[in-house]
Amino acid sequence: MLRTWFERQWQITGWAQCLLLPLSWLFALLAASRRCCYQMGLFSSQTLPVPVIVVGNVSVGGVGKTPLVIYLAQQLRAAGYMPGILSRGYGSQYTGEVTPASQPALVGDEPVLIARRSGCPVWVNPLRAAGGLALLNAHPAVNVLICDDGLQHYALQRDIEIAVVQRPLGVGNGRLLPAGPLREPLGRLHAVDIVVETGQLPAVPSHAASYQLELRAGGWTSVTDFATETTQAYLRAKPLVAMAGIGHPKRFFDVLTSMGLDCEQQALADHHAYTQADFMALRGKTILMTEKDAVKCQQLGVDDAWYLPVSAELKPIGHNQPLTHYVVEQLQQSMQQRKGSMK
Repeated sequence: MLRTWFERQWQITGWAQCLLLPLSWLFALLAASRRCCYQMGLFSSQTLPVPVIVVGNVSVGGVGKTPLVIYLAQQLRAAGYMPGILSRGYGSQYTGEVTPASQPALVGDEPVLIARRSGCPVWVNPLRAAGGLALLNAHPAVNVLICDDGLQHYALQRDIEIAVVQRPLGVGNGRLLPAGPLREPLGRLHAVDIVVETGQLPAVPSHAASYQLELRAGGWTSVTDFATETTQAYLRAKPLVAMAGIGHPKRFFDVLTSMGLDCEQQALADHHAYTQADFMALRGKTILMTEKDAVKCQQLGVDDAWYLPVSAELKPIGHNQPLTHYVVEQLQQSMQQRKGSMK
């Protein structure tokens, strides 16, 4: 598979990357020119009526943004804000509101997961500004928007930028596409407000406001009803098959190994569209999956299938200010500036 070949090449430096370097230079020139055009006002960039927090990354592939978006939404709600969440909806032509009951095949798996876990209004539209205006029109009480992905979507003005970095996979050989996994140079991290590390920590923190994201696992929960829980002791006595259609399936498999769960492993493409055919040969076996996979399998009638919910924990790197406090301070400053500009 071509994507798999590229993902392997992005982690090394060799002849293939040397051949692709001219294309990477061209990509770098186009990306820098595009950003410069937005900064100079040659391309229009829309400001929304409420502050916008963008959670994105400088590389392709999954880096752990979804747990962070859910964490931010929950923390801001606890702090008295009314957040709404914007998503482009991977692989979907749908635009509009996403609810916990929405079909993942129609609106995307991550927006449904976010709607279920955050309890906040969620809106899907590849044009983030248009999606934000539609969400605010439908939910006037919303006073802050969290944009899931979109660090490079400069058509939307943002008040806070959060870059999520997964080392070493997300950084790879440190080169831009197509010779490496980067959408923008790593120097872009110095321009964002917050850097969240989801993998190995850098030898030297790259940003004054850096945090480490760790995932706290919940209890194994039934895919059928999203309520019933089981124990690891029950699972250890079963023939297990672990399925993962996420950006880096090995991360999920490593968690299972750390739990002492011996599983047959099936790594699938990110955002894999599950059907009943995926489970025909697995009858009599107990299936383990991520919550992102589970939202797509709940209606497939899969017996003895369990998912592992995870929640984000954020730890400061090199300082002691909690992420929520830092974000709230930035939001307050942004709101004051907006009020001042309206006078």
